[in-house]
Amino acid sequence: MTDTTTSTQKPRPAEGTPLLALRGFRLDVPYRAEGQRPKDAERRVIVDGVDLTICPGEAVGLVGESGSGKSMTARAVIGLTPPGARVHGDIVFDGQNVSGLGRRELRALRARRVAMIFQDPRAHINPVHSIGDFLTEALVTERGVARREAERKVVALLADVGIPDGARRLRQHPHELSGGLLQRVMIASVLAAEPDLVLADEPTTALDVTAQSEVMAILDEARKERGLALLLITHDLELAAATCDRLAVMYAGRTVETQPAQALTERPRHPYSVGLLKSRPSLEERVNRLPVIPGRPVAAFEALEAGPGCSFAPRCPHVQPDCEQQQPEERELSDGTRVACLRAEEVSAW
Repeated sequence: MTDTTTSTQKPRPAEGTPLLALRGFRLDVPYRAEGQRPKDAERRVIVDGVDLTICPGEAVGLVGESGSGKSMTARAVIGLTPPGARVHGDIVFDGQNVSGLGRRELRALRARRVAMIFQDPRAHINPVHSIGDFLTEALVTERGVARREAERKVVALLADVGIPDGARRLRQHPHELSGGLLQRVMIASVLAAEPDLVLADEPTTALDVTAQSEVMAILDEARKERGLALLLITHDLELAAATCDRLAVMYAGRTVETQPAQALTERPRHPYSVGLLKSRPSLEERVNRLPVIPGRPVAAFEALEAGPGCSFAPRCPHVQPDCEQQQPEERELSDGTRVACLRAEEVSAW
């Protein structure tokens, strides 16, 4: 890759100090049923207990089914929460609590320190602006880079992410590019910001298998070469394991297991992690039908409304009567695994 970084280096946390730390993170939003007056709106919990750390240069995968709270957790890191949302607990980035930042400080955080790759690039790139305008806007307006110099920099970045003839691409508009090319443009825009942390929210969901592997390879190479930290949001446990150093599994708004990636795929300790691994297709084994986790995933507010007990209990093959009486707290096992399950020592992947 071409070296397009500037000579100004941002201070990094001391070795071993988390760049990002979420401690007891909880988020609720106002909810108004049909016919209900605004002043009578209730509140629904979307995320109900996330403890997660990311060190400089580390890649962490946040995995779980749709509705588990993964994307909302990532968006909260840069203050992109829904109107009326309330954040509880701590979101600490480089020693600063993000929850206490004002609009101007959040804007600076997004422009210089933390960047996000969104799931659908077409929904986040203005269709009436050119690719060049999209890529150079932050450099020109936030950093005072001259337009010509900004264009030179982003053309080099387009080459880095596998888009040749960058000068011509700058004149094109989003509708002229495929989904795979647009996602590469999104990655180039993130690299242009020279962030310390990249939040990648399902960055390959809308792409075919070939484009998925290419985009993830580009993102992983850029992370390693530039020393970026990465939080990868995905429902694909296999993809996360191939890309990340550690994995955190979410269910019903909570982190239920955190392990190094290889260890989790070899010996998951939460029944939900086991179910996710078993339900993935394998090249080594031929089956008529893939195993599935019975039942349906529940949101955090549904789990709370259901009363005491483990939120995964209705779907769990290891459930015992005590599992239905208390919500297990996350604990650390002798091998360093953090897991929220009363039966973790009994769980086996096979």
